[in-house]
Amino acid sequence: MKVLRWGIIGCGAVTERKSGPAYQRTPGFALAGVMRRDAALAADYAHRHGVARWFDDADALIQAPDIDAVYIATPPDSHCHYALKVAAAGKPCCVEKPMAPSHAQCLEMLAAFERARQPLFVAYYRRSLPRFEQVRQWLAEGRIGTARHIHWQLARPAGPDDLQRRYRWRTDARIAPGGYFDDLGSHGLNLFSYFFGEVAEVSGSGSNQQGLYSACDAVAASWRYRSGVTGSGSWHFGSFERADRVEITGSAGKIVFSVFEEAALQLHTADTTLHLEVANPDPIQLHHVSNMQLHLDGGARHPSCGDSAAHTAWMMETILRPK
Repeated sequence: MKVLRWGIIGCGAVTERKSGPAYQRTPGFALAGVMRRDAALAADYAHRHGVARWFDDADALIQAPDIDAVYIATPPDSHCHYALKVAAAGKPCCVEKPMAPSHAQCLEMLAAFERARQPLFVAYYRRSLPRFEQVRQWLAEGRIGTARHIHWQLARPAGPDDLQRRYRWRTDARIAPGGYFDDLGSHGLNLFSYFFGEVAEVSGSGSNQQGLYSACDAVAASWRYRSGVTGSGSWHFGSFERADRVEITGSAGKIVFSVFEEAALQLHTADTTLHLEVANPDPIQLHHVSNMQLHLDGGARHPSCGDSAAHTAWMMETILRPK
């Protein structure tokens, strides 16, 4: 098997356990290089994870002849910048989510990889998790009849960093206008489109209720899929308790689950109540990365490519657009 040698740009916290080890454990892939602007941190990461090379310059990693593909794990405001360089180098690429701060940048990225005839993956890894494949299977089997509506409530108290007004890119409106909605809400909205297809129309609004940072801390929205299923959601990051509940209502039952908590999947019908535990893999991006290998090897198309991620970006941008 020919081994595809990956390099990571931005080897921060998300790559320590969620993604980096997945590239090392996937047959046919190898993690061959890592890059951080801080050379000492790049060298430390490479040493701890057994990576042969480290860089403090992204261009050097992208152009390196012994790096075949690039995973961009930087904050989203730099995704387009680096992705266009990877496309110009003619290499496959995966970018972290959200794909980019604007839908226009997403379209620019898509066009660049189409011209390069290289795949662009986006790390919406929940599309590859067994627990959500189970939900998708229940829907396909008609276990709740015809799906009618999906609703998601996500709520979290303000964290210590927020209360002490420490800077975080996730709450900087210049990078993430929706704040934690951009970072967390995008996961669910992208996943739901995996269940029901593209959204035909969407509306919503965001506000800053606490004044702790520049981005939104409260968002509400409603939408309709081309399939006819309707959706709604609320995301609040200054509540007194945590909540993460998705309910899909059908003509003959409902499915209840959590996007982020590893809680049991629930299936409720007139004559059935089922609670099913489905564990996540370790590392959690393992199936996402394995599916990239299958795609590149000529197998099934990866469930999270740039086109579906760009659609999620359009949806979120529309929700937050000033009315």
